[in-house]
Amino acid sequence: MRPLFPKRAVVTAGMPYGNKELHFGHIGGVFVHADTYARFLRDRIGEDNVIFVSGTDCYGSPILESYRKLEKNDSIIIQDYVRSNHIKQKEALDDYEISLDLFAASALDKAADVHNEVSATIFKKLYKKGALKKLKNSQFYDPEFKVLLNGRQVVGKCPIQGCSSDKAYADECSLGHQYMPSDLIDPVSTLSGLKPEVTDVTNWYFDLEAYLELLKERNDYLRLNTNHRKYLINTIEEFLKKPCIYVKKDYAEIVTTLQDQLPSFEIDEQSNKSSLTLVFHTLTQREAAQELLSSHGVQYRTGKTLVPFRLTGNIEWGVPVPQVDSDDTPLTFWVWPESLWAPISFTKTYLMEHGEAEDAWKDWWNSKDSMVYQFIGEDNIYFYGIAEMGVFMALQDYDSKITPDDGQLQLPHLIANNHILFLDKKASSSSDIKPPMAKELLSYYTPEQLRIHFLSLGLSTKSVSFMPKPYIPGADPKAADTVLKEGNLLTNVFNRLVRSCFYTVQKYYDSKIPEGAITPSILEEGKNAILDFERGMYNHEFHSLTYLLDTYIRNANKYWVNSMKQAESTGNDELRKQVLIDSFHSVRVTMTLLHSIAPTGCEMIQAYLHADKEIWNWDYIFEPLTFFLDSNVPMEYLEPKVDFFKKHESQFFI
Repeated sequence: MRPLFPKRAVVTAGMPYGNKELHFGHIGGVFVHADTYARFLRDRIGEDNVIFVSGTDCYGSPILESYRKLEKNDSIIIQDYVRSNHIKQKEALDDYEISLDLFAASALDKAADVHNEVSATIFKKLYKKGALKKLKNSQFYDPEFKVLLNGRQVVGKCPIQGCSSDKAYADECSLGHQYMPSDLIDPVSTLSGLKPEVTDVTNWYFDLEAYLELLKERNDYLRLNTNHRKYLINTIEEFLKKPCIYVKKDYAEIVTTLQDQLPSFEIDEQSNKSSLTLVFHTLTQREAAQELLSSHGVQYRTGKTLVPFRLTGNIEWGVPVPQVDSDDTPLTFWVWPESLWAPISFTKTYLMEHGEAEDAWKDWWNSKDSMVYQFIGEDNIYFYGIAEMGVFMALQDYDSKITPDDGQLQLPHLIANNHILFLDKKASSSSDIKPPMAKELLSYYTPEQLRIHFLSLGLSTKSVSFMPKPYIPGADPKAADTVLKEGNLLTNVFNRLVRSCFYTVQKYYDSKIPEGAITPSILEEGKNAILDFERGMYNHEFHSLTYLLDTYIRNANKYWVNSMKQAESTGNDELRKQVLIDSFHSVRVTMTLLHSIAPTGCEMIQAYLHADKEIWNWDYIFEPLTFFLDSNVPMEYLEPKVDFFKKHESQFFI
């Protein structure tokens, strides 16, 4: 049975911060996968039924911190700083042929106005639903600079047991773990280099813990009934555990003496053998236990669990929060929650810019006929897989459901990729190992070579290293560049097959495909490749698609070489005709499957064939090439040494 696709789809890709250009991880880890799927859906369900949006994340402490450092030497205002990076990001996306319908910016132009309005509407609805609570929480304060510190202005060690993050900030680490600021280990202010003080501030929080059972129910449902990636479901499950504390067994005697004073708890005998695992029923109980243990000098770490999801902060540069209480002080949204619904804002902006009504976005986000596909990195699973799902369930008009009714805000389908490493190490703009910028790579490779290579890495199953030879210190000049393996399938094998077909048909048959039936075995092989490709795309198994294409293209090329050699050596014109008919069919199948991965080369083939654009339409996927051609119009004449899939100019000297 063939898979069923939605009637309409929104595709989103993670939003890069507005303090930097795009590096290879943005492109290779998220955007290429999202673009490939968006392009496929346009062919599969119709381009008018797909909206692909993303944008620059303009707010947040990383931008403020970068701007603070820049401001010392420049008079640029923060809006212009963000805009300059937004423009550079858009240029990089264009260079990689990322076909976004809208690449907006949360603080710029029409999208900013729409985003502010959407954010206010969501906040008011959550407040009216009773899903928000105002809490006093700890925030770091730099006594030397006499300012409250936000996000990236504080660094320390993550308090979550077993966390391998290389850097932790005020209330989240680089791996996406969430915790209260008071739990951060060994905090240091990035402004003064001193240990910051802790003061109390008041903010609005989403009561995420209240949605724990629904989130568990939904995760179980996803595991049994959907094609969500198993590691995504397992990662979400880790956060849906009861609150716990890990205490070194050196302190076991103290814990025993405090047992009657501690809130009710159980000891998990199956957990970490080097520690006592104290399991509590609620987060409030765990917090009380933490306070008591700390007062008696007991060292501990906390486990992953749901904590209240902070919605607001006191940073002036942010989306304004509507005031719903008489004692409200002006606040702005914390960057993470408003970035979760930013794709709704961008969808609405795109539709309004194209003359649609203000509520037209609901046909895309609130309809069971539609699906939202969100491509993210593994560090963001907590925010999208848990916080977003809780917030979106709370935004339903009536009782929250894991499968919302038609007309209610639907829950997106998440496609989370593992880390793409650089030379076997995790690289990021905030780490010691700096990643190459996306535009830099285009000095050595073409966009299509990089696109197919990034898809082949198999980030759906594990973290994989990107190993570009020009960046490997001391690389053997004679050694192969692993990045070119999949690209060679395009520039060498398939390019050679397409050229051979064109040169032969124009030499012998006046640039028109001879009449005749496709060999049944060739027809069947093409049909199987189409169905397998469709299934792989439905399951977002992008690496399997590159393997499938590799096998199919090499088989087609082998058939051409062996059969045409026989035809030429014997002067058998009937065999030559049959090989040409069969091989053009293989070209037709390949170019249609490859269209979402290497669009420029495939569309060049279409132009030289003088084929109708319906050749990309999957409603006609099993039709032969002649279905899309005018039998009276010859193909475009192909000059010698014209390539449909080009190598990078630097590769001609290798």
